[in-house]
Amino acid sequence: MATIPLKCHCGEVTGSASNVTPTSGIRVICCCSDCQAFANHLNCDAAVLDEFGGTEIFQVSQSQVTIKRGEDKLRCLRLSEKGLLRWYTSCCSTPVGNTINAKLPFVGVVHAFINDAHRDQSLGPVNAVVQTQSAIGVPGYAKHHAKFPLGITLRIAKKMAMWKLKGMQSPSVFFGEDGRPVVKPVVLNN
Repeated sequence: MATIPLKCHCGEVTGSASNVTPTSGIRVICCCSDCQAFANHLNCDAAVLDEFGGTEIFQVSQSQVTIKRGEDKLRCLRLSEKGLLRWYTSCCSTPVGNTINAKLPFVGVVHAFINDAHRDQSLGPVNAVVQTQSAIGVPGYAKHHAKFPLGITLRIAKKMAMWKLKGMQSPSVFFGEDGRPVVKPVVLNN
């Protein structure tokens, strides 16, 4: 198992994802309009989105992610009142990851925060390309899905259930012991 370095664009926020193997998480490219809106809001489209508007995300448990420096620079937003909690850095607007809440151990770490020159080897191949109904232009991926296919949805649910049973929702750099986000999320669309 590897420890994957994490770093924002300017280097003010650093950390790691521990116990990572190609099978310990799920690697997806998401082309949804929300992932595109998040990158657009942070003005980092070119660094985050591929040519079809896809964002590469590696889904792991929250307890696998640590921030070693710059934790005070973590910020959070939601695109809507009930939307995902989308984490980024205040220093250089690097997207960090997406969480649901403190009870679910899931975090989708955005590739722009992964500082591993051997990412393909460390994380393995992309497991699915999803939400291409919102892709920019005609998606040129070898295999893709307009929505989340049942197989990948079940695989994510199985991983989350396993992580929950193992208590891997904590410790979390994203949530305090009271279950609240460590910083108050800004809601963009009230």
